[in-house]
Amino acid sequence: MNSQGLSMSAKLKSRLQAYVQVTKPGIIMGNLISVAGGFLLAAKGNVDLTLMFTTMIGLSLVVASGCSINNCIDRDIDAKMKRTRNRVTVTGELSVRAVMIYGISLGIIGFSLLGIFTNSLAVLFAAIGYLVYVGVYSLYMKRHSVYGTLVGSFSGAVPPVVGYCAVRGEMDAGAAILLLMFSLWQMPHSYAIAIFRFNDYAAANIPVLPVAEGITKAKLHIVLYIAVFALVSALLPLAGYTGIAFMAVTCATSLWWLAMALRGYRHGINLQSWARQVFGFSIVTITALSVTMALDFQLVTQTPLLTLVQ
Repeated sequence: MNSQGLSMSAKLKSRLQAYVQVTKPGIIMGNLISVAGGFLLAAKGNVDLTLMFTTMIGLSLVVASGCSINNCIDRDIDAKMKRTRNRVTVTGELSVRAVMIYGISLGIIGFSLLGIFTNSLAVLFAAIGYLVYVGVYSLYMKRHSVYGTLVGSFSGAVPPVVGYCAVRGEMDAGAAILLLMFSLWQMPHSYAIAIFRFNDYAAANIPVLPVAEGITKAKLHIVLYIAVFALVSALLPLAGYTGIAFMAVTCATSLWWLAMALRGYRHGINLQSWARQVFGFSIVTITALSVTMALDFQLVTQTPLLTLVQ
């Protein structure tokens, strides 16, 4: 291959990588784990592989769509943050128009898959989560309110509920617990990021809690949210959705996470390092719980809170 051919190949590879980058693959992977956990919890061992994979692919495309459009919306504040200033929508490697078309296309395909293979309730939750993330959070709350993190936490909690509802087609107590549990988890996870990325958020004038109301208050909220998260997580086994293994894992991980959070009050502690540890263990915690609830389901019948016909 001549030099011109190599150059074209390199440009094509770079362009493909740019399109992958705007979808935020790390976020997609985390959501894949949680949607699989919710799906397998609801399936209780009777797994429809076609339904499972189409749900995971469809939801992943919806998440990728939201992340792509978020890149377009946030390009002005991304330019002010060290962590995000090299995003392709900031550097101009990809045009805003191209990314918007790409994001909308991914969303159409993703919602189509969910609509064809799952049910109305799963699609409804995916749509609400999408609208909250792209519309309410990205366009307004993130930039204007300290409660942006709280609003955004709802969209982050939707994937396991979509997986769960794809199987059951109804909103029962298990789905409600998953929604509350994953929403609560988002809060200390996000506040920890905001602490060790404090300078970035301050430079972009984003009113996250540590920037808007101080790190001391953020530390308190981290501790309180982890404590409530631990209690809500225990509702899954207490309500008969999971067994003793899940209870053991949730107690061990949640209490360790809480102890780690409380270390933030030690005199002279390096807050940057501490916040990174809290963030890192948040991922360990939610991954462990997603895997365990997928394996430690209980074969009991629950009462639906809401049912939508496909």
